[in-house]
This record gives sequence, C-alpha cells and structure tokens, in this order.
Amino acid sequence: MQRWRGLEDIPEDWGRSVVTIGSYDGVHRGHQLIIKHAVDRARDLGVPAVVVTFDPHPSEVVRPGSHPPLLAPHHRRAELMADLGVDAVLILPFTTEFSKLSAADFVVKVLVDRLRAKAVVEGPNFRFGHKAAGNVDFLTEQGRVYDFEVEVVDLYVTGEAGGGEPFSSTLTRRLVAEGDVGGAAEILGRPHRVEGVVVRGAQRGRELGFPTANVETLPHTAIPADGVYAGLLHAQGEMMPAAISVGTNPQFEGTERTVEAYAIDRVGLDLYGLHVAVDFLAFVRGQAKFDTLDALLDQMGEDVEKCREIIAAHTGRH
Repeated sequence: MQRWRGLEDIPEDWGRSVVTIGSYDGVHRGHQLIIKHAVDRARDLGVPAVVVTFDPHPSEVVRPGSHPPLLAPHHRRAELMADLGVDAVLILPFTTEFSKLSAADFVVKVLVDRLRAKAVVEGPNFRFGHKAAGNVDFLTEQGRVYDFEVEVVDLYVTGEAGGGEPFSSTLTRRLVAEGDVGGAAEILGRPHRVEGVVVRGAQRGRELGFPTANVETLPHTAIPADGVYAGLLHAQGEMMPAAISVGTNPQFEGTERTVEAYAIDRVGLDLYGLHVAVDFLAFVRGQAKFDTLDALLDQMGEDVEKCREIIAAHTGRH
C-alpha cells in the first residue's frame, strides 16, 4: 500500500481512483463498511482505492485545545486500511490555511486535479470544506460537473453497548473513557489498543514480584478509565497474556497516570526502549488503595488469576 503525505506526494501519472475521505479514527466497524465499499467499487472499476485523511485532527486546528483522544495512531490506521484492501492512503496536513479551503476548491484541488476520482464513497453525515459547508448532496452535484459518482453508505447501528446509536468514534471514545473496553471492542471489531515505548518507572512491580512494562503512550491517546484490565501485550512479534493497570498508583501516593502491563508467567522479560502495543480485553476492577502491602499483593495475585481466565476465554489460550 502506498502512503502519501500531502498532495505533492501523489505520483504525477496517477490515474483514476475511487476515493473515500474522513478522519477514520479507530477504523471502527462503520468505517470498515465504508472503506470496504470503496475497495469493492474500485475493484469493479479496475482502479485503485484511496483513503484521504488528516493530520492533526481537524478539530485541533478549528478549535485549538479540543483534540479528541485518538483511538489509533496514523500508522495503525494505515495497517488496518491495508488489511481492508486499500491501495493508497493520503494524509493531508490540516493547517489553518487548509481549513479555509472551500468545499468547491477541495473537490477541484484534491478529488479532481490530483486523485482524478471516478467515484467517491462516504457515510451519510460526511461534511467537508471551510466551516464544514460541503455535504454529500453538494458532493453529488460536483460529481455531475466533474464526472465522478458519489455513493453513500449507511452506518451500522450498535447493539447493547451503544443503545441503538450508529457506530461512531465519539461513542467509542466515551466507552473507552468509562472503562467499557468490551463495548468499545464491539464497535471497533477488535480490542482497543494503546501503543508506546516502554520506559523505566519506579520499578515497584519488579520489587513486588509483578514486573510491569511501563508504556509511555503516544500523544492524545484514548486511555481507558483507571483500573485493572485483562489484555494482551504485543512485543517483538509476540502476543503475551497480560494484566494491565491504568492509573496513578494510589498505594504509593502516585500522581502521574500510567499504563503498565504485566506479562503473565513471563520471567526475565526485558522490553525497555521497545515500542509495544497493549490490547484491552475486559475490565477487572477499579483502582483502589489497600491497608497493607500484603493485602495489595493478595489482590494482585487474584487479579492475575482472573485475567488469566478472561484471556483464555477470549483467545482459547491457557
């Protein structure tokens, strides 16, 4: 899959293509439906499928300080899109100047002149251009002028977790923030993932017999609510069952919020300096402060056993 940053990265001889545009944070099941439709349409037409997305998130430029927590960094989104059959991803730097581009100019400069769109596939609520003035009706009108089709894909409606709402990144972020990682996974179609480099912490886990990988998360990462979770630690191409702690470590008067993953039953694991990923499968319990260190250790032992059972049920690994 090709990855372009900015319009100038698009090859000069680029032919016609099927395009879909959006932030696509999380590449959740609603996004997947739209992207798969674009890929299928591209295959029908014998042209490549291109996803156009933005960096940073448009809201950070339009309303500084309002950057939403991100469900997936750009490299992860690109991997997920490649798995869906996308041929190229165009990341457009979203600047103040770019935010002032009218919907009509966006159509000409991006879709017509550079990507030579043969078809554009979007969800029903798609908005674009300065002050989000463009919508699918306007896009359809432009398609008649510039010779591209516009196809609108209805989003799924969630089950119990979403109370009948359409699948959305906003809903997913809310569920993650509430610690409902099971509900978030229902929308994403996979567990919510947090990535970062393993850094040295206070090393109390090692002293207590539960050495953890202290993950320095990427900026604006959507981190689940404080508590203990069952999950998976991905490092060096290996997937390991893990008990994950999110919070400020109140037992030791901590103030900094951290994500720490204990690789269950792994001895002598050294991950310092490595980029790792942590998948959250299920919430186990909230963060708590215990009266004694022994009480904490007993609880940690129980947490690990519960995590082991949950992970086995999710993955079939014992």
